[in-house]
Amino acid sequence: MSQLEHGERVTTTRSAGVGAATADIEVRHLSRTFDDVRAVDDVSLTVGAGLLTGFVGGNGAGKTTTMRMVMGVLSPTGGEVLWGGRPITALDRRSFGYMPEERGLYPKQPVMDQLVYLGRLRGMGTAAARQSVTEHLERLGLADRARDHVEKLSLGNQQRVQIIAALMGHPRALVLDEPFSGLDPAAVDSMADLLREHTARGVPVLFSSHQLDLVERLCERLVVLARGRVVAAGTPDDLRTRSVLRHRLVLSGDAGWVRGIPGIHAVDVEGHTALLEIVEPGAERRLLEEALRRGDVLELSPQRPSLAQIYREVTA
Repeated sequence: MSQLEHGERVTTTRSAGVGAATADIEVRHLSRTFDDVRAVDDVSLTVGAGLLTGFVGGNGAGKTTTMRMVMGVLSPTGGEVLWGGRPITALDRRSFGYMPEERGLYPKQPVMDQLVYLGRLRGMGTAAARQSVTEHLERLGLADRARDHVEKLSLGNQQRVQIIAALMGHPRALVLDEPFSGLDPAAVDSMADLLREHTARGVPVLFSSHQLDLVERLCERLVVLARGRVVAAGTPDDLRTRSVLRHRLVLSGDAGWVRGIPGIHAVDVEGHTALLEIVEPGAERRLLEEALRRGDVLELSPQRPSLAQIYREVTA
């Protein structure tokens, strides 16, 4: 069967002289049950090659369990994980960069020694691992802490070390559980730049985060999980199109009267300003006519829904 017939999408790219075959990660009908609790329930999603995919959901939604199954840390109760259109193997996963929820650093070992050791476990030579560690420490502002023991670092700097462990060695895919947790704004920007460099060479990146504004800013695709199920997925624009459209109304006088207009739902009213949903076609005309009868209309504009608004709608 040809790649096209199998539905496989594989791209060969090169970075720093290293060949790297990249592909999509596909999760199909994945489920996981613990005793009588179904933590992940028929989850399907695609992490596209060369794309940043944000994985969003509340505590207990099933994000970490799903990521562990993608990486083979947990076996699924049902469903499968594909790499490039075929069942994923342990050898495939060895080429992935993984940042687990539980950090796996040795507290009493120096940062440089520890990261070089982890790089060698992933098949890198000592010199190549040391060079990669040095470059990443400089990029994430830790060059002067290379000889420090991990236990002497702040939690935020320990997070940076854990990130470096996942990014070393030209990974073919990245699966990162809360990589931005505890990072200051400068480190967030550096980390975002690093991830974009990986996607630029075709690497699929899946990362979870509770920071919705950050996910909205960085990601080309979003997957929202609630109670173990995918409740929304798509590009940010896709999700906004499906979201309830709201309008902002600003008047010269008090806006409290808008609550009485049929077909209009007043989400919030404060002084001269109201945030409205038009729930009945044609209601906006009645609204505008009444507003003009009462005074001046300073603004009536559609409001672009934030990811936080979309998240609240789909997880309610």
